[in-house]
Amino acid sequence: MNFEAVIGLEIHVEMKTKSKMFSAAPVTYGAPANSATLPLDLAHPGTMPRLNKQAVINAIRVCDALHMDIDREIWFDRKNYFYSDLPKGYQITQNARPIGKNGYLFVKSSNGLRRINITRLHLEEDTAMQHHFRDYTLLDYNRSGIPLMEIVSEPELHTGLEAADYLDKIRSIVTFADVSTGKMEEGSLRCDVNISLRPVGASKFGTKVEVKNINSISNVAKAIDFEIKRQAQVLIAGQAVAQETRRFDDSLKETVSMRMKTDSVDYKYFTEPNLVPVRLSEEFIAAAIAGCPDLAEAKYKRYIEKLGLSEYDANQLVASQPLCKYFDELIGFGANPKAATNWLSGEITGYLNKTNTTFEQFPISSSRLAELLKLIEKGTISNKQAREILEHMLIEQTSPSVLAERLGMHQISDADALKTIVAQVLDENGQSIADFKQGKDRAFGYLVGQVMKKTGGKANPGLASRLVKEALSRR
Repeated sequence: MNFEAVIGLEIHVEMKTKSKMFSAAPVTYGAPANSATLPLDLAHPGTMPRLNKQAVINAIRVCDALHMDIDREIWFDRKNYFYSDLPKGYQITQNARPIGKNGYLFVKSSNGLRRINITRLHLEEDTAMQHHFRDYTLLDYNRSGIPLMEIVSEPELHTGLEAADYLDKIRSIVTFADVSTGKMEEGSLRCDVNISLRPVGASKFGTKVEVKNINSISNVAKAIDFEIKRQAQVLIAGQAVAQETRRFDDSLKETVSMRMKTDSVDYKYFTEPNLVPVRLSEEFIAAAIAGCPDLAEAKYKRYIEKLGLSEYDANQLVASQPLCKYFDELIGFGANPKAATNWLSGEITGYLNKTNTTFEQFPISSSRLAELLKLIEKGTISNKQAREILEHMLIEQTSPSVLAERLGMHQISDADALKTIVAQVLDENGQSIADFKQGKDRAFGYLVGQVMKKTGGKANPGLASRLVKEALSRR
């Protein structure tokens, strides 16, 4: 029997606002445990929540990017449940009236692009973080109260590939809109997968299995693909799929059972009494949308149409918001777009991969790298010399121009001075001239190399090549 997978994603986006959803405590990552809290985050009696304006602006921007209907009033509800990471015994969230609903985006499928509808986007607060040990658990309340957006898709995805592309597009939107870092390894983007199987052509859903807290986009695809195979084997064997919550074990590349689900939880929602509804004016919504930074699609179009980059180069840049941001800064400082792209995708990415660092940790500012690229464009230094200067720039804050001077790397771009050297090289290499005349192209490269050698690598390579060609034509 052939089965069809029915998949829905619930994505939690942790916002990078300065303060938390309902308190003035700072939003941090990696700070000492319980050092970024206020009494509200710890559920002290008598504390009152106050809505974070920037979180609402962020939600409006993402709703707009996802083509959603935006509610003109902000209502919050209490979601009541008791768990160790929830100090109040309830979570402030949006149930009855999410800020956004009825959205969509397109994903890659085996049959081309396919529209996936999005049920809702709602605002809520994050829980504390649990650190589990063998016989005890510690709680870090730094995360408690950080603003979250939850984005819930319709159950319309069918493969791991589609789900991964959907998640990647959501990550692109929230990072380029400057709403979130989108780093799944830090928990700022978290994904739960709901998946069931049914016979092809059937309309009734099968038994749903939830796979929680998958920590990378590639693992989302792997977890889904494994779960499709696992559930298919269960059904083919004539057994019933158990309704349960599972997790993806990265070492085993398998989903593993966590707990069974028997009945749906009754969260006893009711309207949050300590937060009055907030009416959003049309002017406020329009300003929030207008203030959103360019998303990847807009940048891709500008790179091709305005900067003249190839589709390949543009795709490489928009695959990463930090890379895109650094590139835009380089162009702002006057770097050549194509040269900037080549260096970012070559030397710079190579360094980041080798040292396992990110663009945020890259020690060379965009203004300094732009200065280096402009030295190459002016013919002051060669690409080879620039790579040597780059090594020094990684460990000291000296200007590229000063480094080039200190290392004696300024190129010889004086045509008259180089003509003398070219003549000397040709006089000393009669056999190479004869080989060139006989059509041996390598001889030409050898002669140019000899010019570079005589100048200690300081000759402008392009100029040296042209002068050697001109001199050969006269012999």
